[in-house]
Amino acid sequence: MLFKKPGGVNWLVVFLGNPGQRYEGTRHNAGFMTADAMARKKGLSINRLRFRALTAQCEIDGERVLLMKPQTFMNLSGEAVAQAAGFYKIPPERVLVVSDEMSLPIGKLRIRQKGSAGGHNGLKNIIARLGTENFPRIRLGVGAPPHPDYDAADWVLSAFKNQDAEDMAAAAERAAEAIECYISRGPERAMNLYN
Repeated sequence: MLFKKPGGVNWLVVFLGNPGQRYEGTRHNAGFMTADAMARKKGLSINRLRFRALTAQCEIDGERVLLMKPQTFMNLSGEAVAQAAGFYKIPPERVLVVSDEMSLPIGKLRIRQKGSAGGHNGLKNIIARLGTENFPRIRLGVGAPPHPDYDAADWVLSAFKNQDAEDMAAAAERAAEAIECYISRGPERAMNLYN
């Protein structure tokens, strides 16, 4: 059967962000924040370098899952995803991507089974490398820039402060729960509970 390769995994969960201390705690690293929340929840470290990503394997409700933090920088996230998906023969509908979303208020989650990149360069690159938009994603709201003239790139690379930082930490914990729900109970249940 396609998904049960011995020693393999049957899901990829890809957390988008930029590597390095300079980007820690920034809006663009909402995915990495969720990876850290997931690692705490599962009692593991996402630290094995494979497929141009830091990785760890875990089990969620009997499914073998590869957790990935691509180390390619955001705009090339698809390279790591395509390598891992190709190696494990994972179909796009089992590649769950966690990213930041400027059009949602801070801390709000939105789960979708597929969709466009919505201007997100990490998602754009994954779509290009997988050749499809038909992969699920969990987007974490990071809020819109304070005024229309504010540069979007500067905004997503700015750090969360005070209450926003607390709200994001809580959202990352909820997103980690949503990942487990999506894999164990399916997309409809996850969307009903977490959207």
